[in-house]
Amino acid sequence: MTMRTYLQVLLERRPRGWPSEDDFRVVESTLPPIGDGQVLVRGLYLSLDPYMRGRMNDGPSYVEPVKLGAVMCGEVAGEVVESRHPKFAVGDKVAGDLGWQEYAISDGRGLRRLAPVSPLTAQLSVCGMPGITAYVGLLDLGRPEPGQTVVVSAAAGAVGSVVGQVAKLKGCRAVGIAGGPDKCRFVVEQLGFDACVDYKAGDLRAQLEAATPQGIDVYFDNVGGEILDTVLSRMNTFGRVPVCGLISQYNATEPYGVKNFRAILVKRLEVRGFIVFDHADRYAAARADLAQWLAEGKLRHHETVAEGLRAAPAAFLGMLRGANLGKQLVKLA
Repeated sequence: MTMRTYLQVLLERRPRGWPSEDDFRVVESTLPPIGDGQVLVRGLYLSLDPYMRGRMNDGPSYVEPVKLGAVMCGEVAGEVVESRHPKFAVGDKVAGDLGWQEYAISDGRGLRRLAPVSPLTAQLSVCGMPGITAYVGLLDLGRPEPGQTVVVSAAAGAVGSVVGQVAKLKGCRAVGIAGGPDKCRFVVEQLGFDACVDYKAGDLRAQLEAATPQGIDVYFDNVGGEILDTVLSRMNTFGRVPVCGLISQYNATEPYGVKNFRAILVKRLEVRGFIVFDHADRYAAARADLAQWLAEGKLRHHETVAEGLRAAPAAFLGMLRGANLGKQLVKLA
């Protein structure tokens, strides 16, 4: 019997500061036969997300770090090609944290059968973890009301792009913050935001004032750092700040101290850090609404797709630097 080989990407070393491709190692492995209660999944698309940078560290976090020499973590959408599991059949489309590899053996825990949403890539973007993050963070924590102003950073990314569109669906003014004129045009012209501020243009405060004449009621923060400080100065009293990510800090060797902390007290702001994994009870409702809005043409999404697993490390580093537009994926097969 011919043994099947496949590619995996392992975490080779823990970076300090910005990671490099040398922190990963691509290996060719041999697939063992599956056992009772297991399935073999052929990966179709791998999701690359900013949270993975934290999993490369050997420090305290909300989840365990990836062990050195282990397969790098990541959600994969794929197809069941062999099954000895009563709940999964050959041909089922599934998704789960199967890691940076072309094939994975699973006992079914954490594996979900995918609903017939088209295209398949939407299951990892607008209808997947990024979309659910946007949905829960904005609606449950941000609690926007019609006529209010919602600002979101990293607005051209997988999460931010959904935040602004959902804000519009709820009758709000949606303002994005993104890096560069091309991304800002995409946010306004393709996603339908009311305005987008280019933080790389060097006049963030003045741009933000012009884009938010009525102040800011909800700020969905994906980046932290100086952008957070600037936005705090525009927040309205009793505003809400869901803190989803701190991508400007993930590769920093020294922590950034918020300089405008006084605004939190003076304006009685509600600042709440959240991790989407804490809100599993909301997944079903979020997926249902997002899938319906997508089918109705009310949500748009864009993917940047790298070809082949060997391209994953470079694509991941590019995403951390903001090279992607929309969701960053790797096409595995």
